[in-house]
Amino acid sequence: MFKRIVNDIDSVLARDPAARSRLEVILCYPGVHAIIFHRISNWLWRSDWKFTGRFLSSIGRFITGIEIHPGATIGHRLFIDHGMGVVIGETAKIGDDVTIYHDVTLGGTSVSKGLRHPQIGNNVIIGAGAQLLGPIHVGNYARIGSNAVVVKDVAADATMVGIPARPVKEKIPADHHFEAYGTPRDEEADPIIALLHMMQNDVANLRMRVTELEAGNAELAGSAKK
Repeated sequence: MFKRIVNDIDSVLARDPAARSRLEVILCYPGVHAIIFHRISNWLWRSDWKFTGRFLSSIGRFITGIEIHPGATIGHRLFIDHGMGVVIGETAKIGDDVTIYHDVTLGGTSVSKGLRHPQIGNNVIIGAGAQLLGPIHVGNYARIGSNAVVVKDVAADATMVGIPARPVKEKIPADHHFEAYGTPRDEEADPIIALLHMMQNDVANLRMRVTELEAGNAELAGSAKK
């Protein structure tokens, strides 16, 4: 467990340019505190000390503002940046090297027992305010843009934005570079903006064609009078 916590700390140094030392990360990063609380409470939960695990996770929530159910499964090197308002449900599963920003919800939409929370792959980035709801699967290297609402499975390497979330590009760059907040910075990547631009071009072409037809009709009318 200690080695995993050290890896969690080092993942912050690798992904946050504002982090200057391990000591700063340990003392000043609530996301790291929340993960430490979860590592311990999850061990208690799996050891059938469920009330103790739940109570410890509630203390962690009070201190950090991040709510992680002790039953959730979290992989290596999770980085919760800023973190306030993050909610991770009981049956959620998070892979390795995942980055989650503040106000993210991995929530369930069913009151029945069994799998009801999102299953997140490796190297996924989930932007601030994103809501992932239900037992959906998010593929490796996917990007969930800020404030997106995801209710369907997400393919590997996809970037999702909007309400409801929709893919903005089929593949991210081959080097799988880190993209803060999981939100593409190129406005042309947004399919709605691309569609509007296409419609604007179509309207401009139609206006040009109408002008040509009107000019042709005017010439015919002039010829008929002569």
